[in-house]
Amino acid sequence: MLLVWLALLPSFPLAASVTQVTATPAMLYLQGEVPAGTSILVEEEPWEREGESHPLREIGRVQGPSRFEIALPRMDGAIDRLYRKFQTFSLPAGSRSEPPRADGPPRHVDVWRGVSANPDPFPSPPSKKGLQVQMVEDAIALGVKHAALNLNLAQLVDLKGGPGSLPWSHGGETFHFNAGYVGGLDSQVKPLSAAGAVVSLILLVYESADPALNTLLLHPAYDRSCPNHLGAFNTVTPAGSRLYTAALEFLAARYCASNYPSGRVANFIIGNEVNSHWFWSNRGHCTLEAFAEDYLQAVRLAVTAVRKASSSARVYVSLEHHWNIRYPGGKEGESFAGRPFLDYFHRRGVEEGDFEWHVAFHPYPEDLFQCRTWLDKSALPREETPRITFKNVEMLTRYMAASPMRYRPPPNESYSLRTRRVILSEQGFHAANAPEGELWQAAAYAYAYRKVAGNPGIDAFILHRHVDHAHEGGLNLGLWTHKPGSVADPDRKRRIYEVFLKADQPGWQEEFAFALPVIGIARWEDLPTE
Repeated sequence: MLLVWLALLPSFPLAASVTQVTATPAMLYLQGEVPAGTSILVEEEPWEREGESHPLREIGRVQGPSRFEIALPRMDGAIDRLYRKFQTFSLPAGSRSEPPRADGPPRHVDVWRGVSANPDPFPSPPSKKGLQVQMVEDAIALGVKHAALNLNLAQLVDLKGGPGSLPWSHGGETFHFNAGYVGGLDSQVKPLSAAGAVVSLILLVYESADPALNTLLLHPAYDRSCPNHLGAFNTVTPAGSRLYTAALEFLAARYCASNYPSGRVANFIIGNEVNSHWFWSNRGHCTLEAFAEDYLQAVRLAVTAVRKASSSARVYVSLEHHWNIRYPGGKEGESFAGRPFLDYFHRRGVEEGDFEWHVAFHPYPEDLFQCRTWLDKSALPREETPRITFKNVEMLTRYMAASPMRYRPPPNESYSLRTRRVILSEQGFHAANAPEGELWQAAAYAYAYRKVAGNPGIDAFILHRHVDHAHEGGLNLGLWTHKPGSVADPDRKRRIYEVFLKADQPGWQEEFAFALPVIGIARWEDLPTE
């Protein structure tokens, strides 16, 4: 069934376009305008791009000048139109040989009405203290209120679909997921969320030993010579896009289900430090724009999959601390500055239908081996700062609170723009092998925690790491040391452990007092926080 409502427009020059797509449980409503001539309305799959050859799937025609509204069933057979995009094409007047011309960018769903299966509000934890968790029981004993867990899609997906695998239907296909790997996630997510922690999943895709799996999951431009074997997501081929979307739907349905039988995940972080993509989200050598276009698609698909399951769960983009400069260790085409990347990502998202996404930032010290971040020279209190570290982290929240970066809520809900949220999802402080090493590390955590505690634009400060890792380039970032000869087996608690434990408890002032002379301030109120 397709219904079209038309209203005549006065004759003045406008660009034909779809201006809004509203989703409801059963229908999609497309609104737009055609200033003159005849335009066809087309629906496209998420992987179909302008300039690439693909058939135009016509869903209606509009004669201008007019405004239109089209109602479409949300389901096209087994395919959910929530993931599709919609566009007008002008028919050349008096010519049957010329192809239709795209009038402007496509439009995705940008208004959601009762689509989410679970309407629960976002959790409200009592503090911002968080940890990338290795030992669940210890994390609970530490009183973490935010917990981050890595998730590797290459371990989640089961291409063979053997006995005991977990099936998921999407778009008329059945996909399978590794029951053992999912069970391991459950054993972390469920007790952490039951203890009151807001759980974040960091979605990654590592190169695997299975070429068929790599073809589906890794971006086609992935370069196997990249240092960490972490790839960008393949959302640009039909099979890759469908598998990625099915995996996100499966995870969101499992960890956002009503009453949370497998535990609750509130945050989904897409990739890792994508402004240094060569190292942490590899898409080969490419421009900022090329990477951002594909990453925008991955984030939008994730938001759609998550929003089907939950009205409040959040999806985040991941950035490291280079803000107005790119990572110096990366060549041109391997890294780019975070701020212009975010500006481009936001602008393109608005052009194709603004949507809710948030920022997971990593404000490590400017030198990862020098934890006294209050001494950072490239973290400046102005917009053109080269880096954003804990010394000037308020520059990030000011940027996000500015009106150009805010997103619009659905019509009739609010007239004000909404600020995208910030979590600090990975950062740590190196304990140097020196007499003052553990003192400086503990003081750095106290400094950073007080900066964040006073900044209302930051929701979480998630420390990295729980235990030192032998393969982290010589960094000692843990609350625990690791046993000699092991990769990450816990050995002894560092001084930072007790500081972390007391950070959000009554009496934190006494525990943190040692850090004031180390930092060189008389009281915590002297720190700039907003």
